[in-house]
Formats: sequence, C-alpha cells, structure tokens
Amino acid sequence: MTTQVPWQTCELTLDRAGPATLVDQIAGHIEAAIAQRVLPPGARLPSWRDLASQLGVARGTVRAAYEKLIDRGLLHAAGSAGTRVVARLPAGLHAVAADGAGLLPEDYHFRSGSALVFQMGVPAHDAFPATLWARLHRQAVQATSLQSAYSDPRGLPELRAAIASHLAIARGITCSPEQVIVTSGYRDGLGIALRAIGAGGKQAWIEDPGYPVTRFALELSGIHPVAVPVDDAGLVVERGCELAPHAALAIVTPGQQAPRGVLLAPHRRQALIAWAARNRSWIIEDDYLAELHLAGRSPDAMAADEGAERVIHIGTFSKTIAPMVGIGFLVAPLPLARRLIDVATWLTAPPNPAAQCALVSFLREGHYLRHLRRMRRLYGQRRERLLQTLAGLGVEQAAPAALSVLLPLPDGFDDQHLARAARAHGLGPAPLSPWFAGASQPRSGLMLAVANVRERQVEQDCRRLLGMIDGALRQDGRLYEVAVGRQKPG
Repeated sequence: MTTQVPWQTCELTLDRAGPATLVDQIAGHIEAAIAQRVLPPGARLPSWRDLASQLGVARGTVRAAYEKLIDRGLLHAAGSAGTRVVARLPAGLHAVAADGAGLLPEDYHFRSGSALVFQMGVPAHDAFPATLWARLHRQAVQATSLQSAYSDPRGLPELRAAIASHLAIARGITCSPEQVIVTSGYRDGLGIALRAIGAGGKQAWIEDPGYPVTRFALELSGIHPVAVPVDDAGLVVERGCELAPHAALAIVTPGQQAPRGVLLAPHRRQALIAWAARNRSWIIEDDYLAELHLAGRSPDAMAADEGAERVIHIGTFSKTIAPMVGIGFLVAPLPLARRLIDVATWLTAPPNPAAQCALVSFLREGHYLRHLRRMRRLYGQRRERLLQTLAGLGVEQAAPAALSVLLPLPDGFDDQHLARAARAHGLGPAPLSPWFAGASQPRSGLMLAVANVRERQVEQDCRRLLGMIDGALRQDGRLYEVAVGRQKPG
C-alpha cells in the first residue's frame, strides 16, 4: 500500500537569479524532502505538467529533475501510478539537501548571486561606475603584480592614509593612519573587535530590533546579547542600564539605525559614551549607511564625539560602492589600538592588494565623494517613487526607513516564508521578524530596499509582491485590507 502525502507539505521555491540550475534546484528540494521524510517512501509526486505549471517552468525541466533522482535511486516511474518515492531509500541518505542547504544559516537563504529588486544591503548595481572601477583595477593589478612580499596585515599604508583623510572630511573623525585597520567588511571588523575586547561569558547590548548578524556573531563568540529597545531617538540607553548595567560592550548603529533608520539622539549618544567611560565598557559603532543619510547632511560619527575614547568605529565600502569591492575598515581607539592591531595581524588577512590599490585611487581622486552624492539623489528618488506607487495601490501603512520602505504585516505572520517565496519571482524583500531579539513577540513585516528599485517596472514589481501577500493572508484567514490598510476598491 502506498502512502499519499499532500504535495503542499513539501516547500519548493526556486531562485532564478542564483548560480544553481533550475533542474538542480528542483532535484535538491525534492531530495531534501525525501531525506527529511516530508516525502516518505511511496509518496506520489505531481506529474511533470502539474509541477511545471505550479513552478512556472518548462515540463522538460521537471522531467530532467525527476530523471536525475530516478538515476540516484530515490524515485521510480510507476507508469499510470505516477512517479513515486522508492520504498527502500539508499543507505547514507541524510536529512540535508543535496547542495548542503541544511548546513547553511537562515541568513544565507536571503542572499543572491545578483541583486534582486527590494534586496537589502546591496547598492544600486545599475549605478555602479563599472568602467571607472575596471580602469582603476587594471592599473592597480599592474602596480601590484611585481610585489613579492606579504603586504602589511593592517592594510596598505596608502589606503589607511586615504581612509583617515576621508573620515576627517566626511565623518568628523580625527585619527592617524596608524589607527586604521583595513578589513574585508563589517563582519571581519566585528570579529577583530570582539576578539580584542575579549568579552567571552560577559554581556553586550544590542539594538532591538537590530541587525541579526551582530547577534549571531556575539553568540558565536560566547558573549551574551542583551536586547535593548530602540525608539524614535535610537537606543534607549537608560533601559540598557537597567537590563545590564555592567555589560562589557554595546553595539549600535547611531548614524542610521538598522532597520528603523532613526538617528541616535545627541543626549543618548552622550549618555552611552558616559556609560562606557563609567564602566570601562566598549562601544562598537557600526557606521551602517550613515554616509547615505537622505534627510540632509549626515551627522558626524560617534567616534568623533568628545570623550569617545572607548568607541571602536567600523565601516565598509561594500554597501556604498559594491559587494565585490570587499573592503572595510576599523578605527582603533588608542586605549585598545595595540590589541586590535595584534588580532588583525595574527588572526586575519587583509584584502587583495590590487583591490586596495584601486580603492586608494577611487578615494584620492574624489570619485567616492561624487559617487555618494549621486547615490543620495538616486536613492531619494527611488524611495519616493516606491512610496508613491504603494500609496497608489492602496497601501497606506508603508513607512520610509532609511534606504528601505517598511511594509507591516500582522504579528505572527510567517514573513520569512513569504520572503523566501518572493525570491522565486525575482524579488528580494527582507523579513522583519528576525531583526527582533527581545522577549516580546517579534513584529512581522517586509523591508523593501530602494537601491535596486526598477523605476519603470516598480508598479509591476509591487503588484506581484502585493499579490503574493494577499494570497498568503487569505490562506491564513486574514484579509490584506485589514493587515496593511489597503483600501477596498470603490
């Protein structure tokens, strides 16, 4: 007797922008479902025609995926009885997808090999100065090709000097090139800082809501994150003092809070600096997109404030230029400078010298400041266009949040599932709920980044996303009009 299992219990979404072929993705999802017993022995799969129709692919694509699994001994074709999971599974089949997807953190599944519409953390790919960067990089490759020795583990001296000059102009930070450590991005800089502080077993304040990667990094470092709420004035410092008065550090995004986009108010900045000095704690300033503040001039960095000797400033060029640049930086406060430099020297490696050399030219020749000005104008236009489009479609509760637009959903709604499903349609909204770490119920919603909004297709993209939300909410028994304030047609 065969087992009938509803196909709906097997989640299968495709990433059409990813590196894996559709055949491999379909086969991988089905193999994972078999390994995890979501599709038990004897379960019947949809016909080629039905599954192809559900996924929006050619029948030949589904047929090739099925044949691949038949060749591996996982499926068998039973004629008029359809294609079924074999009765006896091969030995060694483990509950991990064929591509190892089960080993990857959840955050990985919201990434893509190419920029998707609404995807967070990716600059406008159509505005990247590709020709200019290619020329600078070619020149840099020629200049560095004859170097036979290992480069300075802190980064090229020329780049550290260029970064120090830029920070003095754009972020108000006075530092020497010797205090600048070149990294491969925010995560690398955060890892160096956490190792240097050596706060294993101690507590650290994090923003709630806040960047999930920061929370994961703390947990992997043996540091206990303490979720401190964020309001319209940024991190509620007084609440942090109540929850964990003797925490070893605090990690904040004062220049443009992620994800809310608010600034840390001056009185809160002063209170946070005073707390760190009083307790001999450290502040890690994640300068997340602060240079792309859309409401007037960007405020100076917290590391530029009076008394900020215990602030470690971390920045990255990957979110302002392009991820392929792969370069960030850390400004070491003097009391911790030697320790930070030791960690960077012995436990990490600097980025490729050619990329560093190209960035030196990009900074020194003024291209970076001009690029930032263009991006502020472009992102402002795209955010306004997205808000207008959503309003025209009857969405009243969409709210600007820095370089994104927040679309709220009913609390408890599975925004992560919806975000994964959207990727199959070329859309990359980020789910809001993973950004909450406190004991309170996470808020559900989607964050629509504006950087890669296609202005000519924005209405079509919004309609597709809203249609998916509408369908998901109706399945859940709640109407979209109630959930996000969409007006009923008159």
